[in-house]
Amino acid sequence: MQTSSDRHEYPSHWEADVVLRDGGTARIRPITVDDAERLVSFYEQVSDESKYYRFFAPYPRLSAKDVHRFTHHDFVDRVGLAATVGGEFIATVRYDRIGADGMPATAPSDEAEVAFLVQDAHQGRGVASALLEHIGAVARERGIRRFAAEVLPANTKMIKVFMDAGYTQKRSFEDGVVRLEFDLEPTDRSMAVQYAREQRAEGRSVERLLKPGSVAVVGVGRSPGGVGRSILDNIREAGFTGRLYAVNKAFTDKELDGIPAHRSVRDIEGPVDLAVVAVPAEHVPAVVTECGEHGVQGLVVISAGYAESGPEGRERQRELVRHARAYGMRIIGPNAFGVINTNPDVRLNASLANETPRPGRIGLFAQSGAIGIALLSRLHRRGGGVTGVTGVSTFVSSGNRADVSGNDVLQYWYDDPDTDVVLMYLESIGNPRKFTRLARRTAAAKPLVVVQGAGSAPQGHAVRATRLPHATVSALLRQAGVIRVNTITELVDTGLLLARQPLPRGPRVAILGNSESLGMLTYDACLSEGLRPLPPLDLTTAASAKDFHAALSRALADDTCDAVVVTAIPAVGEGAAGDAALAEALRSAAERVPGKPVLVVHVELGGLAEALSAATSTAPQAATPSASHPFRALDRLAAKDPEEIPKAGSRLIPAYPAAERAVRALGEAVKYAQWRREAADPGKVPESIDAAIDEKGAARLIDGLLARGQGLTLGADETCDLLGKYGIPVHRALAAPTPDDAAAAARTLGYPVALKATAPHLRHRADLGGVRLDLADEGQLRHAYAELTELFGAPEELRPVVQEMAPRGVDTVVRAVIDPAAGAVLSFGLAGAASQLLGDTAHRLIPVTDREAATLVRSIRTAPLLFGWRGSAPVDTAALEELLLRVSRLVDDHPEVVAVTLEPVVVAPHGLSVLGASVRLAPPPARDDLGPRTLPAY
Repeated sequence: MQTSSDRHEYPSHWEADVVLRDGGTARIRPITVDDAERLVSFYEQVSDESKYYRFFAPYPRLSAKDVHRFTHHDFVDRVGLAATVGGEFIATVRYDRIGADGMPATAPSDEAEVAFLVQDAHQGRGVASALLEHIGAVARERGIRRFAAEVLPANTKMIKVFMDAGYTQKRSFEDGVVRLEFDLEPTDRSMAVQYAREQRAEGRSVERLLKPGSVAVVGVGRSPGGVGRSILDNIREAGFTGRLYAVNKAFTDKELDGIPAHRSVRDIEGPVDLAVVAVPAEHVPAVVTECGEHGVQGLVVISAGYAESGPEGRERQRELVRHARAYGMRIIGPNAFGVINTNPDVRLNASLANETPRPGRIGLFAQSGAIGIALLSRLHRRGGGVTGVTGVSTFVSSGNRADVSGNDVLQYWYDDPDTDVVLMYLESIGNPRKFTRLARRTAAAKPLVVVQGAGSAPQGHAVRATRLPHATVSALLRQAGVIRVNTITELVDTGLLLARQPLPRGPRVAILGNSESLGMLTYDACLSEGLRPLPPLDLTTAASAKDFHAALSRALADDTCDAVVVTAIPAVGEGAAGDAALAEALRSAAERVPGKPVLVVHVELGGLAEALSAATSTAPQAATPSASHPFRALDRLAAKDPEEIPKAGSRLIPAYPAAERAVRALGEAVKYAQWRREAADPGKVPESIDAAIDEKGAARLIDGLLARGQGLTLGADETCDLLGKYGIPVHRALAAPTPDDAAAAARTLGYPVALKATAPHLRHRADLGGVRLDLADEGQLRHAYAELTELFGAPEELRPVVQEMAPRGVDTVVRAVIDPAAGAVLSFGLAGAASQLLGDTAHRLIPVTDREAATLVRSIRTAPLLFGWRGSAPVDTAALEELLLRVSRLVDDHPEVVAVTLEPVVVAPHGLSVLGASVRLAPPPARDDLGPRTLPAY
C-alpha cells in the first residue's frame, strides 16, 4: 500500500498499466516516500550521459536531499510518476508548478516545468512518450494547462519525445539550452499521435504472442493425453520453427519424446518468448513468477477455474492479471483454447485443435473455445472453393479475455500483411467505444465480419455497462463498417467470399447456370436481399464446361452487372473429370475480368447415390471424392498444394450449397463496398449552422443549472432556452388547468391552436384521442376541453396544455443520449408505432457529418413517407438534416447534456416544427478514450 507523500491523499486513480512500443507492459504510478530505495537503485543504473542530460552537469549520485525532494510530493503542485517493471523503476517524470517568473508557485498558476529520466536499458521502448501522456493528464486534472521543459541540444531523443507528441508548441534557444513550451489541451494531432502509438504498441504485444521464437508448455504430462501434453504434441506436429520446451516439476528425464524437458521455466537455458500454461489454477501463480523472473514475454493460460467459476475465481483472475503485468507480460486467457499461426516462418499450433487449419488469409478470433472449434472445423471443411482453398492466417481464442481482447487482436490484424479478412465471434464487447473506433479504421483497410452474442456477457468477461439495446449497438457497428451477421454459418460464408473475390461495384447481379429452378431460387434470394438481379440465363442441363466459360465471360464483360452467381448441378456420369473441367472453365473466365466477384451455387447429388448403394449392400463402400462431394473433388484437383498460403489478391471462387447462403454473403459484400466508398468521403459539419449557435452562452446556462444538483431534467422554459442557443426553436405550450386558462393561453398564442393532454399515459399517444387540433376559436376550444375531461378525467389528471398549430407534415422523433460504454448516440425515426412497435429507428455516433445526417434520415424503413410516398407531398428533409446536425453539435459541445428528446418534430413541405422537447443534464461519464493510453484496470 502506498503512503501519502505530503498534504494530499495518495491518488490511486493515477495508477495504470500501459503497453510499450515493443509490446511489453509497464506500470505507471505516483512516486511516494516509500520509494526512496527504489529511486536510488534506479539512479545507479542510469548512465553518466543520461544523468548529465537530466541535470545539465555531472551528477553521479543522488544526495539525501535529492532523494527527499524526488519522493515527497503534494500531488498538486509537485507530482512525480514512475514507470515500473517487476516492482522496480525503469523511468521517472516529474512536474513542478511555476509562476510567470519561473519560480515555484501554487494555483492559480497554470504552468509547470517537466523533466524525465529513463534507464538506458529501456530507452527506445516508448516509456517517455507514455509517461508524458499520463503526467499531462495529471496536470490537467490539477489545473495546469501548459508545460515547459529545458533540454540540452544534444539530448535529441527527449526533444523528439516532446516534438512528436502533437501538442501546440513554442520552441526557443537561450544560454545553450532548448526551451520547449506546449499547451496540454488535446488536439486532433495529439490524439492521432496517441492512437497511432496505441496501435503500434498493442499490435506488437499480440505479435509477440503469435510469432514467438521459443515456446515452453508448462504442465506437460509424461504420458500421452491431458491438456498440456496435447498442446505440446500439436505444436510439434504443426512443425513449429522455433525452440520448444516441455515443463513439469515432476520431470526426471531431460527429454520427452525428443523435446527438451525441464522441471521449471527457470531451468531453461536461453530466452523463452511464450509460455503456454496448463496447470491447475492454484499452481498458476508460481508458474507466472517463474516466467516473469526468466523474462518470458507473454502467456497463453489454458487453465480454467477463474472468473467463469464464480466470485472467488473472479478475484483469482484479477490477481493473475496484476501478477503478469508486474513482469511486463500480457495474457491470452485464462480458460483459453489457444492460438494458431500458419505462417511458414512460424507454424505454431499452441491450441487444443488437433489439426492445424489450412494456411490462408483469414484472421479468426473467438472468445468461446467451443465456437472456436466449430469455426476452425467449418473453415477446414468449407475452405475449398471451386478453384482452390482458403485458410486461416492466425487464430486467437481469448477465453475469459482478462487481458488480451478482440481490440488488441484488431490492432495486430490492421497492418498484418498475412491477413486480408477478419472474422470475429464476440460474446461481449468490453469497450464498445474503442472497438467502434478500431473497427472503423480496420474496415477501411480490410473487411471485418462479426457475430455478436445478444444475451448477457458470459461469466469471466469484464464488460462495461451499456443502456443501449442490442439492436442499437449492432446498428452502430454497421455504421463503423462492421459486417454484422447473425450466425457462424453466415460468418464463414461471408468470410470466404471476401477473402478471395473483389468487392462488387454495385447491387446488379447476373445469374447463369444449368438449372432453371436453381436460377429462379437465386433470383428470388437476390430480391430478398435488396439486390438487383438480371433475368437468369438458363444454359440447360446439357451445358458443357465450354458453355459455362462462354456465358460467364459474357456476363463479366457486361457493364450492366456488378457480380455473377453461377448455379450448377452435377452432370450425370461425368464425375471428377467433368467437375475439374468446369472448375478450370470458371477460373479462366474469371481471371480475364478480375474486377467483379463470382460465386457458385451447387447442388450435391452424389450423396444420394452413395446412400442408395449402402442400403443395398452390407459390404464396406469406399467413398470417392466425386461421389460424396462433387465440388470438393474440384478443390483437390484445382489446388496444387493445399498447404501453400495463397498470395494476396489471388482469385478463388467460393462455392455454396444453397442459393440463399451465397446471395446473403453477396448482399453483405455489396453493403460493405458501399460503406467503403462513402467512408472515403465522410462529409463535414457545415459552417452555416455556426451562425445560430451560442456555445459559450449554452455553457454558462448549463453551469448555472448544474449548480442546483448532480442531475436534473429541465423544465419547459429552461429546455427552450438551452435549445434556442443552438438554433432549435420549440413551439411554446401553455398550461391550461381550467377552461378559462385554456382560453387565455389561446388568446396569447393566437388561433388556431391545439389542445393536448400531457399526462404520462397519454403523452405522444394521439391514437388514444388525447389531442384536439385546428381549434379555430374559443367556442371550439371550450368544447374540446369538455370532451377531454369527460373522456379521460379531471384536468389535474390530464395536465392539458394549449399550443399553437404547426404546418401539417410527417411526425418524427429525434433523440440523443450519452451511453457510458458506447458514447454519444443520435437516433431518428418516425413518431408512433413505426419506431415504438417495429423498432424502425436509425442511429449514428455523435458527432455526425452532413453526409451521415442525410444517411440517417434515409436509413429507416419508413423513409419513403418523407419523400412523397404514394403521391404525398415530399417534406423538407434538408431542414430535418440541419436539425440533426444541431442536436449532434449540442451534445458534442456539452457532454453534460446526457439526454435530449424532440418529439414530435413535424416536418412539413417547407420547414419543420419542434412541438415537444426534454433535456436532461448530469456530470458527463468519464471519457477514457480522450485520456492517456491504459490497459483495463484490475
